Amino acid sequence: MIDRGVAVSLFSGAGGLDRGAEDAGYQVRAAVEWDRDAVATMEKNFSHLNSPVISRDVTTVTTEEILAAAGLGASERPDLLIGGPPCTPFSKSGFWLEWKREGLDPTASLLQEYTRVLREARPRRFVLENVYALTYDNAASRPAYTRLLKEIDEAGYTAVPKVLNAADYGVPQARPRLFILGVPKGEPAPEHPSPSHGGLWERRRSSGGHPHVTCGQALDGLVTEPEPGEQVGGKYGHLLPDIPPGDNYLHYTERRGHPDPQFRWRSKYWSFLLKLSPDRPAPTIQAQPGPYIGPFHWENRRLRVPELRRLFTFPDNFEFVGSRNSIQAQIGNCVPPLLAKKVILALHGETCE
Repeated sequence: MIDRGVAVSLFSGAGGLDRGAEDAGYQVRAAVEWDRDAVATMEKNFSHLNSPVISRDVTTVTTEEILAAAGLGASERPDLLIGGPPCTPFSKSGFWLEWKREGLDPTASLLQEYTRVLREARPRRFVLENVYALTYDNAASRPAYTRLLKEIDEAGYTAVPKVLNAADYGVPQARPRLFILGVPKGEPAPEHPSPSHGGLWERRRSSGGHPHVTCGQALDGLVTEPEPGEQVGGKYGHLLPDIPPGDNYLHYTERRGHPDPQFRWRSKYWSFLLKLSPDRPAPTIQAQPGPYIGPFHWENRRLRVPELRRLFTFPDNFEFVGSRNSIQAQIGNCVPPLLAKKVILALHGETCE
């Protein structure tokens, strides 16, 4: 494998973007992450870290500390800066909160922590990942997105943003995310990877050389053990077995002709009682799903950790640390490593199948 040099990671989480960077030839030498379980996950799985993960609020961490943690001197530059600032203010699932719609979420400023390190560390390349709702034309997203691009420009970089759906790149999950690729001004602008896979996603069809990877293909041959709490109980859990794979609560509506309707048409969020289909990629898997929020396995239970690993393209031997809820949050917040690898290779004008 080509040694592409030193990568520095912000908002590292459990390391999905980091794993992709290492698979593309970089060595992640320094990482900043405040969640203790995610820190432990990073330290267990990344052998190139030059020092322990900086486990503090990024607003209290100086760029000099980050470079020192990577083993870089004051005059040295990292070869790659990666990171996905928390997306709470811009997530589509949060727009029902008025204060978020009005752009008042204080965590929006974490985008500025990324651009601060970008400006001060002067990496040779960068990748910034975020929810695609950051590009929406509304009061919460528009000012933040405009400011972000302006700050990248002022830092001396050419930015190329694009929304990519993970399923179009061989990930068995339909997961659209914004990726901003950047290089210093004066260098040829980078290009995003071309889709390698195609298929139907939310009534839209994408084209690629191969059909989307399905859940059935991804989970084929995987042997798992039952996990505590995987059964869905409570008020609505008993409804799950009759829902066909790939369908959701709408199965129990009058419009669908159900003899005993339980719900009004479009009265719940789309992922309510949503069940995987083995013949399609998974829908977006959330970090903090409610008790009836899917996707659930077609065997009428919650997904197990090894299954989540596969649906995010982590290797089977990648170890997550923490409680089941913590692991769900760590995985659900990750960039699928396969997508990250393809995005980072595209920075070098390279592709992979």
